[in-house]
Amino acid sequence: MKTLVAIVSVALLGLLSNAAFASSDRQESVDRLQNSANVLHEIMAAPDKGIPQEVLDSAKCIVVIPHLIKAGFVVGGKHGRGVATCRVSSGWSAPAFISVGGGSWGLQIGVEGIDLVMLIMNDRGLQHLLSSKFELSGEGSAAAGPVGRHASAGTDWKLNTEVLTYSRSKGVFAGITLEGAVVEQDDDSTRAIYGRKVSFRTALTGRVHSPASAGPFMTAVNGASAKATLHEAKEKQK
Repeated sequence: MKTLVAIVSVALLGLLSNAAFASSDRQESVDRLQNSANVLHEIMAAPDKGIPQEVLDSAKCIVVIPHLIKAGFVVGGKHGRGVATCRVSSGWSAPAFISVGGGSWGLQIGVEGIDLVMLIMNDRGLQHLLSSKFELSGEGSAAAGPVGRHASAGTDWKLNTEVLTYSRSKGVFAGITLEGAVVEQDDDSTRAIYGRKVSFRTALTGRVHSPASAGPFMTAVNGASAKATLHEAKEKQK
């Protein structure tokens, strides 16, 4: 009898522990959606340092990684988790949860948390994102995006660049780069929010409904272009 009680007790503790972890994962994922919304709101609230309307209107997908950790001492690294959404016929897709990891070799000393926004600009970049795992590289595939009310006429972001990156630093860090970073699906957060595994392709092509917990993030995405348009209108009135 004592043995049976012990077995049942262990089983109950296991169930409670799993439930606690599941609840923790869900709350962390909900917080990430809210933090990603905050990042978009704050970036677009700065008219001279925001993402140009022309760039936003051309983007096929938006990826936000709040508080990406970058650290380095000769060998650099980065890690973070965020959310992505892509344009679909009805507007923007339900969010897909991602993780970003990887490293770069260079003269790097420091630790920093930054907010990162990545814009997927063409079909090739979109297909890479839908593959559930891809690596950012230099040349035409990933580049720092233009900043301000207008996209600079001298940039070639409309040509071969798959991903434009924007970052907001909270500290000082030298010699960092996104080259070599790997973007892949965050399965734990996906299950925590959707209750099951939902692939990048399923979420980002509009085949699932956006959960209620994603409301603030989706509102921020929809409002980002509107804010850029408002800044543009105010600039023309001056």
